[in-house]
Amino acid sequence: MSQIFKPSTNTLAKVTLFGAIFFFLVSVWILVSLNRSAYATRQTIIRAQPVPFSHDHHTEAMGISCLYCHTSVETSAFAGVPPTATCMNCHKLIWNDSPMLEPVRESFRSGEPIRWARVNDLPDFVYFNHSIHVAKGMGCVTCHGRVDKMPLLRQAVSLQMEWCLECHRAPQNFVRPRSEILNMEWVAEDQSILGAQLVAEYNIQSLLSCSVCHR
Repeated sequence: MSQIFKPSTNTLAKVTLFGAIFFFLVSVWILVSLNRSAYATRQTIIRAQPVPFSHDHHTEAMGISCLYCHTSVETSAFAGVPPTATCMNCHKLIWNDSPMLEPVRESFRSGEPIRWARVNDLPDFVYFNHSIHVAKGMGCVTCHGRVDKMPLLRQAVSLQMEWCLECHRAPQNFVRPRSEILNMEWVAEDQSILGAQLVAEYNIQSLLSCSVCHR
């Protein structure tokens, strides 16, 4: 009985099989890379705002504390966006006729809040509480980067689950004294020793259960 398939068919079958596996692996690699890219995470992307507010100018140059604007960060789940009245405490006298700040003045006159574009925005299915992280010794810079050096605010980290878990698995690598929460320049002399001490002192637990963040 003669062969139905030619001998070259075996080679073709092997090439097709290996080609399919290669294509699958490359596709997975592309998808993973896209998922971690700035296009997906929006990390480092500058978002258009009604007013080009500079954290660099207000914190680094003017020396205004984070807590002056973000008053609820130590007591609430949200850092909070300051009301226009907070801006006008200074800008009634400083740059009070600047065209750039007209949206601020209009908001103050009308009582309508400025609609800022949220930069560090977690999905709705993620629960995050600012106050508990601050109470446990997590500094602003850990999540928000060097905000004091940003002329325009941008998302400093990916905010993906693997990034959160890096800290939840090993909080001793990130915790700092509560007195240094707002200090953007603070660096521990020996984080491994200090971190272990603070984890015990602040009773920090390595919480990895899904229900901690997904409620």
